[in-house]
Amino acid sequence: MKITIKRIETAEEMQAAHQIRKNVFVEEQGVSLREEIDKFEDESIHILASINGNPVGTARWRTTEKGLKLERFAVIKKYRTAGIGKTLLEFCLVENAHISHIYLNAQLTVIGFYQKYGFIEVGEEFSEAGIMHRQMEYFGI
Repeated sequence: MKITIKRIETAEEMQAAHQIRKNVFVEEQGVSLREEIDKFEDESIHILASINGNPVGTARWRTTEKGLKLERFAVIKKYRTAGIGKTLLEFCLVENAHISHIYLNAQLTVIGFYQKYGFIEVGEEFSEAGIMHRQMEYFGI
């Protein structure tokens, strides 16, 4: 099983990423489609994870006033133990190694995952799209 990650370049790849996000966030977690597909789509860099050419995960990043924000990590349920999330996160960190401040809003259930890669919890818990989150900043491993 070979995992490949690439920046999204075509409308077909973007459609695959949106479908993964709809499956994970809208169908599984009950986030509204309006909140999930947001006003930051066009300004974000999107990536797609595939196994043997089949899209299985996605993420994006964008520049904000606070620094570089990693967002919308989503992996199809069937592949969540295959290392897709790890590979997506590592790709994001390597691609943005030159950025001094990287952060994300992590769902509480995955804080431990991000901590393994050098992210530290900051601030208080908050609700985003009806799901509890905590902001995390990247300080390296």
